[in-house]
Amino acid sequence: MDALTMIAIGGASVAAGAINAVVGSGTLITFPTLLAFGYPPVLANVSNNIGLVPGVLSAAHGYRHELKGQSKRLVRFGACSLVGGLVGALLLLALPVSAFDAVVPVLILLACCLVMLQPRLNRWLTARQGEDSDQDGGMPMLCGVLGAGIYGGYFGAAQGVLLMGMFGGWLRDDLQRLNAAKNVLATIVNGVAAVVFIAVTEVDWAVAGVIALGSTLGGTLGARVGRRLSPDALRGVIAAVGITASVIMLVD
Repeated sequence: MDALTMIAIGGASVAAGAINAVVGSGTLITFPTLLAFGYPPVLANVSNNIGLVPGVLSAAHGYRHELKGQSKRLVRFGACSLVGGLVGALLLLALPVSAFDAVVPVLILLACCLVMLQPRLNRWLTARQGEDSDQDGGMPMLCGVLGAGIYGGYFGAAQGVLLMGMFGGWLRDDLQRLNAAKNVLATIVNGVAAVVFIAVTEVDWAVAGVIALGSTLGGTLGARVGRRLSPDALRGVIAAVGITASVIMLVD
């Protein structure tokens, strides 16, 4: 890796780490950057996933105050993310990359709609559900988190948008607390996928190392900025990144 390549990948990694902390679509920056420098798609995807793990971990740490009181939710959803990330990683090794190309942009756009409609959906849910109802979405939400985990283990781009779309549409909680939970689940998915990739496939450790350093810095900075955003501003950022991600994937 020459100096220019290292600088470009490092800069993309800082931006990716920050975006992952606030929304969760940083792979759409680092992955195309690696492809532009000639790295094969699967090798780029694997090395990128491993490199982004420290970044999402730093983002989760940055949101640690918003995680208070969410232990039961994180255990339930974390188990689904663990299984989903494992399945997704195995699918990446077994299936062609084109398998999800058609459905992914649609899922991201749907997630953006759910995020923007969160206030109205929450009012509707409050009117229909009693105070003792399941505030974590029950089995449909568990299935949704599992599905997002499978997608995240397979590719990972915009898994945070998908999670925030489901969370914002169906969970009655502060958006910043939900974003904190999203960062933990993304850490679990990326982490278990990374373990699988390290065990059974080739990794470019130079690339993974540069991405790890950059994404950790970006995740720390992104958490500081993201925690200060109002719910409406955060919702707007999520929608903007999600729509952009869909357009990029459709064009590619």
